[in-house]
Amino acid sequence: MNITKENVDALNAVVKIDIVAEDYQAKVSGLLEDYRKKADVPGFRKGHVPMGMIKKQYGKSIMIDEVNKLLQTSLNKYLGDEKLDILGNPLPRMKEDFNWDADTFTFEFELGLAPEFDVDLSEKNKIQQYNIVATDELIEEEVKNIQIRYGNANSLDDADEDSNLSGTFVNEEKEINKKATFSVKELKGDNKAKFIGAKLGDVVELGTKGLFEDDHRLQHLLDVSHDEIHDLEITVTFTIDDITKTEPADLDQELFDKLFADGSVTNVTELKEKIKEDAEKQFLQQGDQQLLNAVTEYLVENTKFDLPADFLKKWLQTAGEKPLTAEEAAAEYEKSEKGLRYQLIEGKIMKDNDIKIDYKELIDYAKGFIRSQMAQFGNMNPEEKELEDIAGRVLQNQEEAQKLQAQLISNKLLTFFKEKISFKTKEVSYEDFIKEVYK
Repeated sequence: MNITKENVDALNAVVKIDIVAEDYQAKVSGLLEDYRKKADVPGFRKGHVPMGMIKKQYGKSIMIDEVNKLLQTSLNKYLGDEKLDILGNPLPRMKEDFNWDADTFTFEFELGLAPEFDVDLSEKNKIQQYNIVATDELIEEEVKNIQIRYGNANSLDDADEDSNLSGTFVNEEKEINKKATFSVKELKGDNKAKFIGAKLGDVVELGTKGLFEDDHRLQHLLDVSHDEIHDLEITVTFTIDDITKTEPADLDQELFDKLFADGSVTNVTELKEKIKEDAEKQFLQQGDQQLLNAVTEYLVENTKFDLPADFLKKWLQTAGEKPLTAEEAAAEYEKSEKGLRYQLIEGKIMKDNDIKIDYKELIDYAKGFIRSQMAQFGNMNPEEKELEDIAGRVLQNQEEAQKLQAQLISNKLLTFFKEKISFKTKEVSYEDFIKEVYK
């Protein structure tokens, strides 16, 4: 066997593999002998069928199968030994005059090579970082919300502007079927009028665009992603199951103890401090996600390199379960190019700066994620063994493991970016943050 590589250019190469009879003949002969021993052919004793008959019936198919196995094994080993950084998978070149009756076979594979480039993180004040603070207005609003949540609900026959509605949002196309509770006051514009006078069992048809004063309220009620909610323009139905009006709870020690059982809050001032602290922790997560998005956009825009575009478009035609036309593959490439560029940039940064994760880190991260999920259901102190067992089961699911690994890598990269990049910073309220980032 002989394997050679010819570079077409910096991003494309062709690997040529020559396979001769000596490379596969011994394996084929052994398999044919096994077939002969097991063959049950009328007129012959078992194990005494003439080899010529066995070769005629099975020889070619066994030889083709073994050549293909040898070809794949040899190609993978060559790519590994040569440490070739390729994009996609090797594409076989089809030859019209290829003949399986020959003694020597020549196979060629096109390769798309990963580009070489550097990532510059030295630019200063090019990327916006937000410090999101909880304003007095937001804190006051949350105090009122707490009073409503812990207040006494009285049932009503008809809805009015001060009513709370419980029911189910449904949209079959988007597979939305979510129970939700909201106040009529939260609705925007003419949507309020649709509920004034509504009764139990009524089904109200609503458009999601501009349904609530705050789009993010609808995001939580429908349980859709943050990116999806801003472009979501569908019709949903809401079936009313319950109509209530809440008498706000008093701001007294009884309420404080319900909120903070450790007795850490004894007055309204301390309550507001806790609200501010908790809100800004959540804001930090959203600010970090925005920062990571901004860094990603900046790096993709400012890290210049070429890709083997023609090769990748050709590879995309056969990469999925369903073959694509050249036009479909070109469109798919346009959609995925940005993601591929960041994937390469991310890999380069991690390699150059020795950023990696091991299984123990992944287990610990999974346990932290599971612990926070359990806390939401009231289990504040799960056993370590229980966390270990659940994390192990979660990571056995390849899709879940990849998702958690991607989150952990993003966290590590964000920490790295904060250390290495000088950002321009701006202090904003949550409302202004939403306006600026998602306008």
